Amino acid sequence: MDNHEYFFKIASSHDEIEQIHRLNYLTFSEEIPQHSPNAEQRLVDQFHSENTYIVCIKDSEVVGMIAIRANRPFSLDRKIGPVEQQLDFPINYPCEVRLLAVKKDFRNGRVFLGLVQFLIKYCLKKGYDIAVISGTVRQLKLYGQMGFKPFAHLTGTEDALYQPMYLTKKTFDESVAGRILPATIPFLPGPVQISENVRNALSRTPISHRSEEFLQKLTTAKSRLCQMVNSHYVEVFLGSGTLANDVVAAQLSKESGKGLILVNGEFGSRLTEQAGRLGLSYGVVEKEWGQAFTKEEIVSNLTTETTWIWAVHSETSSGMLNDVNLLKVIAHEYSLKLCLDCISSIGAMEIDLEGVFLATGVSGKALRAFTGLSFVFHQHEVTPSSDLPKYLDLGYYMQKDSIPFSQSSNLLEALLAALENINIETYRKIAERHHFLKEKLKQYQFTIISEENSSPIILTIASPYRLSSAAIGELVYYHGYQLHYESEYLKQRNWIQFACIDDYHEADLEKMVNLLHRIVSYEHINNTKTLVQR
Repeated sequence: MDNHEYFFKIASSHDEIEQIHRLNYLTFSEEIPQHSPNAEQRLVDQFHSENTYIVCIKDSEVVGMIAIRANRPFSLDRKIGPVEQQLDFPINYPCEVRLLAVKKDFRNGRVFLGLVQFLIKYCLKKGYDIAVISGTVRQLKLYGQMGFKPFAHLTGTEDALYQPMYLTKKTFDESVAGRILPATIPFLPGPVQISENVRNALSRTPISHRSEEFLQKLTTAKSRLCQMVNSHYVEVFLGSGTLANDVVAAQLSKESGKGLILVNGEFGSRLTEQAGRLGLSYGVVEKEWGQAFTKEEIVSNLTTETTWIWAVHSETSSGMLNDVNLLKVIAHEYSLKLCLDCISSIGAMEIDLEGVFLATGVSGKALRAFTGLSFVFHQHEVTPSSDLPKYLDLGYYMQKDSIPFSQSSNLLEALLAALENINIETYRKIAERHHFLKEKLKQYQFTIISEENSSPIILTIASPYRLSSAAIGELVYYHGYQLHYESEYLKQRNWIQFACIDDYHEADLEKMVNLLHRIVSYEHINNTKTLVQR
């Protein structure tokens, strides 16, 4: 499919719907005599109100379409009985595909291919496990190339015969269309693409977490992690980054005085929630998402009771990179214990935790191992606290000669393999991709959040022209690129994000941004037309 010529989308505007009715008439009244002619040359499908239409656009013309609906009974149910009874395998969430039509001048196969590729991604995203269709016998070969398989008996009339057919992910993957469908390229902060050596490590035969072999591997992993961020100690937990931050909060509950939490994004806000749940006493410095803290703002909120400060290093929700060196200076000048959430930044950039009291990280995200392990880094020895929940007691992990709780050797093996892939060159490439992507977005006048203080890990833009970020993100996804837009905090602000931590070719980055620009431009013009027509 040449994205510069054809554009596929879910029909949304009045103009697109009107063109669908006319293409429906052209195909199923004039070409295939299934419906009677009429003077309007317009045919509204009997299930129009229930249909979702995937359309192919060339310039502003609808040149191809396909309709999907999941309400029962299907039109095919009425012709052959419940479709489940005609299949020799179980199905759970079926949908019906109807009205597959392409204008004669565009029947070169590319439009059909694009519609079916879009259809597969749409069905998978919606959770359908099978699509059934009445395929015209005139195009059975083409249907077969797209992965459709015949079942049941022919329906229709002598002039308009149809073959019931079904499409599943398996039949599509095995088809000509499926074999040439490029893999979706994710631009997510997690999960990320996993390298072959890390996948292979995960699949090794599990070993006991009580064994000497496991202890040696854990010691190696901890040593590499500490070297990576210049920390004396690190403890490894079976759990997410939230668990690691709960461990930090538990340790802070043992400190005298009060704390200060810095909030300029979603994950800073989560630190305040976790601190509150552990009963910590603290103040908050809160700024607009994506806005940097100044030394004056932080210092003006310190009191004689302030003994610790807690902040997010790379605030993923906005793409903001908070200034660790500034925080270190303040912590040193005012004798504060500095705690950092480095969950998004570890593995993506150089980090120096010298002078940092506690810091957290995870095995997923930029480390590009599998999600499931989290870390707490510390520069001092920690004694156990009998009044803390045992699983949150950092000191309890330190005092044990063996592993204190059950661990996954598979996740540890994957982590060790992933750590072998992290080096200075990794950081350089991430920074280069970030710069390249930022410049391409700026060329198309996209508004970048935190442009001056953006983290190399992720870029955030405001969806232009008040277009729905979720709608734009979905369209980009159906064209082969998975952006970060589905988190509720992004939807509320109408933001779209692009993580830079995976390996990408510049050509893919450029194609993705060009596609995004094309989608935004088309939808803006389309919406403007609709407003004028109203």
